[in-house]
Amino acid sequence: MRTIRVRPGPPLRGSVTISGAKNSVLKLMAACLLAPGDHLLDNVPEIVDVKIMMELIGGMGVETSWAGPNKLKVSVPGDMGFEAPYEHVEKMRASIVVLGPLMGRLGRAKVSMPGGDDFGSRPIGMHLDGIEAMGAISDISHGYVNCKLPNGVRRLSGARIVLEFPSHTTTDNLIMAAVLAKGTTVIENAAREPEVVDLASFLDSMGAKIDGAGTSRIEIEGVEELSPTQHTVIADRVETATFLAALAVGGGEIDLVGGRFDHLDMFIEKLGEMGVRISPTSSGLWASSPGHIQSTDVATLPYPGVATDYKPLITTILSVAEGVGIVTENLFSGRFRYIDELKRMGADIRTEGHHAVIRGVPKLSGTIVRASDIRAGAALVVAGLVAEGETTVVGVEHIDRGYENFDRKLAGLGCDVERNG
Repeated sequence: MRTIRVRPGPPLRGSVTISGAKNSVLKLMAACLLAPGDHLLDNVPEIVDVKIMMELIGGMGVETSWAGPNKLKVSVPGDMGFEAPYEHVEKMRASIVVLGPLMGRLGRAKVSMPGGDDFGSRPIGMHLDGIEAMGAISDISHGYVNCKLPNGVRRLSGARIVLEFPSHTTTDNLIMAAVLAKGTTVIENAAREPEVVDLASFLDSMGAKIDGAGTSRIEIEGVEELSPTQHTVIADRVETATFLAALAVGGGEIDLVGGRFDHLDMFIEKLGEMGVRISPTSSGLWASSPGHIQSTDVATLPYPGVATDYKPLITTILSVAEGVGIVTENLFSGRFRYIDELKRMGADIRTEGHHAVIRGVPKLSGTIVRASDIRAGAALVVAGLVAEGETTVVGVEHIDRGYENFDRKLAGLGCDVERNG
């Protein structure tokens, strides 16, 4: 059984290089399906979710290979399959993003219902509503989403789509479906995340015409065809937040190479309220923490608000902060499941509906804890940095889905962290 063992150590010192964004590269790999030929993606993290996506599109006839460190070559055939089978999709919810490019290019898709992290229902209804608004016919049967164009129709048609919620994945899927559609598509209440902007930039370099990415209104003028391209993936803002959380509880001073201040505005503001100092530099971010932090209240909201991915990290920080803080989850109801593990470590946390009331304690206590998803696993490792004795985190396979060399990067900052198995 693979584990990560953590003991408290000295304040963090040194620099860490932030990897490419998991939540961007998976969509970029799916977007490659829109154009036959050889694509090259740079700054790709070598993580499990990327390997799963490589296997998924490989099942459609796409060849992928590493062209160098963190450089991924994606070779898309002219004759490509349209089915994303269960054995790949059930491992990762983000697999649903192949639906948009398959419908955009082939006009047909069969995608298994998505699996992945277990933190509440995230229905795909908005994806299907948007695809249907563009002229597709869809149904769900035998565990698969089936989409196709009506007989005699060759391409999707542009439409005005108003999202009920600014879903990041739905926005990405509909952009990819729209770039080869006939006419103009407008997505209202679109997600504004930096990863959406990264996808639009990638598609524009392929020949797409997209306006408004990064705002709540995105307009896509469909084109006849796209061409393969090269692209560098943006830095992972959640990984950046994770190392900032480690610094917040452990104290010290670090440089985060590649970290983007402008992608973390609200998270950085909240850390500032706790006593962490963060400034942009020519190479990324500089940050320092006294190691003794103050409580604050935090609510998760769609970007540019505090992302739900940050919440396990924030809860961990507040568990050793001075005072009482309240964390409110407004996005996914099941994302308090890691709290029982923090309580096993001595955290004083009470949950009431969508709220967690956290009374800080001076130190946590090391024990064996289990990761339930990617971010919860990283947060438990961070908690181990301020837990007396030794903390053993099991379920490391979750962490490996989203973090490249996480334990080694922490060790490079002076943390007493070691992987076993």
